Amino acid sequence: MERLEKKELIELLNKCWMTHDAMWFYQCLQEVGIQKANMMNKAAIRSLAPIEVGRIKNFLGIEKEHIETFEEFKEFFEGASELCIPAFMNATMSFPRENVLHWQFKPKNCFAYKGIKTIGVIDGYECGVIYRIECWIESLGIKYDVNPIIKRCLMVDGENCSGHFKLYL
Repeated sequence: MERLEKKELIELLNKCWMTHDAMWFYQCLQEVGIQKANMMNKAAIRSLAPIEVGRIKNFLGIEKEHIETFEEFKEFFEGASELCIPAFMNATMSFPRENVLHWQFKPKNCFAYKGIKTIGVIDGYECGVIYRIECWIESLGIKYDVNPIIKRCLMVDGENCSGHFKLYL
C-alpha cells in the first residue's frame, strides 16, 4: 500500500467499482433486457446518491447540511470529482462561469460508451454517468437545468458528449 500514490489508489478503487457496476448492468441486461436494465440502473443510482453525497461531504469535512452558494458547491464537486471521476473515465469537469458546471468527454472515448458499445447495446443505453451527477445535485438540494437533456448516450449520434448544468443557488 505504501508504494501506491493517492491518485493510483483512487483510480484502482474506481476501476473496481465501475467494473462491478458494469457487470451488474450486464447481468440485468441478460435477465430483463435493455429497457428494464436502464430503469434498474437509474433506480440504483438515484437511491445511492444521497448516501454517496453524505459520505463524500463527511470525508471532505463539509459539515453544513445544505449547500447554499456556488463556492460551496464547487468545493464539494471538486472534492467529489477527485475521489469519483478519475482519469480513466476521460471526463473533464469545469466551472466556466458562476453557477455553471460544464462536462466534456473525450470524443468517442467515454468509459461507459466504450463498455456498453462492447456489449452491443449502445443504441438502447440511457446514460448513467451524467444521471449520477444529476442525482448528486438533487441530493444536495440544488435546483438546476441541464443542457442537453440526456435520454440516451450522446455519442451514439455524434462524436461528443458535453453539456452543462445551470445551478440555481
